[in-house]
Amino acid sequence: MSVQAGSEPEVRTPPQSLATSAARNLATTTKSAPQMQEITSRWLLKTLPWVPVQGGTYRVNRRLSYSVGDGRVEFVKTGSRVQVIPAELGELPLLRTYEDLDVLTELAGRCRQVDFEAGQDLTSFGSPSDRVFLLAHGRIDHIGPGPYGEDAVLRTVADGAYFGEESLVDDAAIWEYTARTATRGTALVLSRQDFRLLADRVDSLRRHVESVRAEPERHANAYGEAAIDLSAGHRGEPALPGTFVDYESRPREYELSLVQTVLRVHTRVADLYNQPMNQTEQQLRLTVEALRERQEHEMVNNPEFGLLHNADYGQRIQPHDGAPTPDDMDRLLSMRRGSRLFLAHPRAIAAFGRECSKRGLYPETVDVEGTRITAWRGVPIFPCDKIPISDARTTSILCMRTGEDESGVIGLHQPGIPDEIEPSMSVRFMGVSEQAITSYLVTAYFSAAVLVPDALGVLENVEIARRH
Repeated sequence: MSVQAGSEPEVRTPPQSLATSAARNLATTTKSAPQMQEITSRWLLKTLPWVPVQGGTYRVNRRLSYSVGDGRVEFVKTGSRVQVIPAELGELPLLRTYEDLDVLTELAGRCRQVDFEAGQDLTSFGSPSDRVFLLAHGRIDHIGPGPYGEDAVLRTVADGAYFGEESLVDDAAIWEYTARTATRGTALVLSRQDFRLLADRVDSLRRHVESVRAEPERHANAYGEAAIDLSAGHRGEPALPGTFVDYESRPREYELSLVQTVLRVHTRVADLYNQPMNQTEQQLRLTVEALRERQEHEMVNNPEFGLLHNADYGQRIQPHDGAPTPDDMDRLLSMRRGSRLFLAHPRAIAAFGRECSKRGLYPETVDVEGTRITAWRGVPIFPCDKIPISDARTTSILCMRTGEDESGVIGLHQPGIPDEIEPSMSVRFMGVSEQAITSYLVTAYFSAAVLVPDALGVLENVEIARRH
């Protein structure tokens, strides 16, 4: 021990009682159950009505609908060059049943790339229309005259949309709106002249166009379904129309998907370290939590049955000004009857709250299972961090009607499976290996179905990081 000159040496007092570090050797430690940060509220799994599925498949029967190829067109990008995938030209109504890939490839090569900035007019209201636009990236407003003479935004289109397709065959077509760019982006343009030059040279394309134009007009309702002929308001004894309700000949079937893992626990751990908590039960509890998290992720993002991928393109809208405003949420609500819930990333909910605060609005809250949830027009906005956020800091907000009786969105599962621990989730013993490790197969079966297109709507490209 070093002692400085002129100072008194340090004197250590011997302990007069047992130190806490030594005392803990004789104490029983109070401990928590194993914790994990991945657990979220999983409101989608809680609020979605679950329908039992026998045989692992659920068939959605609908009235016959006349498809007009109103999907989205996909592109490939090489550096600054953008090209349409030839087969994707079949999304255009005129080409929806044309299958000659060589001709479609040549047609795709005739598309001219146009890069635009925000605020440009790509078309002019009332001018002749002689080209179709395929929007690869960006957002465009269709602006036309409003009911009182002012300009009004009739429609907003974004990545993958197309417009002006009727001009390819109609010499008298005119633009019924001004296409004004809201953001910078890229579009491909196919002119009527290029299309007809190819059609005049290729017999199969010319015959296809002629057959499509010669098809009799199909009677359909406002939703594209085969019409049911009715008579109303008549007097006397007129001949009443005869009718029947036609069904889709190839209804969609949803097969149950699954999430699986193999849980491994050493027999020595399971035998000796089970007090005060059972090691196998705790391992299983956390594994089940992870499976449920992945289940919700799949129900949102799976390319086959996920809600984001199964929303009809006619039910997808763009925000008016980027950030999610009360006007956007009202428009999303107006697209369907009986909306039961919104689903949004927590950061999207925060962005919506900022827009409400700017307007002096304060969204109400509703009580859901003892939790106060932000609501808009009485419809709760549930947080879901499984909704992705793009690199451009944009995301989506979903709005849905739920329930089989309401022709809404439903969850699918199959309760009663062997070794079930929760509905449609099983834990199956797989044996003990030569290394004395016990294995359990943990499986969850599930899917989701949208019974009619207007049951699910999406507000896309919502900005969540805008600075004010």
